[in-house]
Amino acid sequence: MAAPGVRRILRFTAFKLGIRSFSAEANPASKVASRVFSGIQPTGVPHLGNYLGAIDSWVRLQDEYSSILYSIVDLHSITIPHDAGKLRQNILDMTASLLACGINPEQSVLFQQSKISEHTELAWILSCLTSMPRLCHLPQWKMKSSGQKEEGSLGLFTYPVLQSADILLYRSTHVPVGEDQIQHLELAQDIARIFNNQYGYSFPVPKAILSKTRKIKSLRNPAVKMSKSDPQKLATVTITDSPEEILLKFRKAVTDFTSEVTYDPETRPGVSNLVACHTAVTGLTIEEVVHQSKGLDTARYKYVVAEAVIEKFAPIKNEIERLRAEKGFLEQVLNRGAERAKELAGPMYLEIRKLVGFS
Repeated sequence: MAAPGVRRILRFTAFKLGIRSFSAEANPASKVASRVFSGIQPTGVPHLGNYLGAIDSWVRLQDEYSSILYSIVDLHSITIPHDAGKLRQNILDMTASLLACGINPEQSVLFQQSKISEHTELAWILSCLTSMPRLCHLPQWKMKSSGQKEEGSLGLFTYPVLQSADILLYRSTHVPVGEDQIQHLELAQDIARIFNNQYGYSFPVPKAILSKTRKIKSLRNPAVKMSKSDPQKLATVTITDSPEEILLKFRKAVTDFTSEVTYDPETRPGVSNLVACHTAVTGLTIEEVVHQSKGLDTARYKYVVAEAVIEKFAPIKNEIERLRAEKGFLEQVLNRGAERAKELAGPMYLEIRKLVGFS
């Protein structure tokens, strides 16, 4: 079996040559005849938590489902103040990162959300079926609006409805989510039921595909999840960090005064976060990691985890750097993805227009 880095190179060579079938490991006949949709904001190159919590599972789902759409949800990214030039670059950087991680634009529809106008048109219809009190109770609104100088934008308040439109527009049956997004998926489920009851059956009620990876926490504060917006630069590991940067960040990771390596998130969150990182990048179980780490103190164990992360990210980092230099190719991938998404979204939205009474 070819190594992951070699398989990625073969995929891209095949894509550029226009070859549609190039995964000898995938068995199309065994794939589930359902539709998966998920989105990721264009925050630039993903960090360790993004990769382990979402992207890695996205790659695996490609060999399990027959229809998959992955969207770079740039409309969601402007709910808070942003820089237009940086957003443009972040969209390309995220595209390069997803491709380098193994998202295959022949197996999945990879597209930029704002290129498909039906997302926002359907969102308006769905917003007319959604109550304000329901949106007020969603945790992301409370968390993000509290960090702004004023009360938060209308877009920030209503973006979960747009998120529901993203999912329902393609009649998606499954949505990979983390635990912090469960309530947003529940909103999409409720909106689907409300629409179906009021206008006639149109949308499947989407089911969650929960990530099996434990949430990766900040290296400097294991009480919160890893985030690019963390003001502590040593808290977050980015895929394109140099080996020296990764080593420094893990060496400075917060642990405790007990030297033994154990897994107990309640009483030892810092060390447990290191174990979670280690298991996720190596595929080992928690028990195997703890057993292999006997005799190591936490200081030495930090080096072990850092080396595992460096080894995991090395081929991906190299591929991201190569792809970032190919702007035309990245734009080609997004344009082709938008064409394929439009082929699905257009007819679906025409049906919705008729049901609502617009045509």
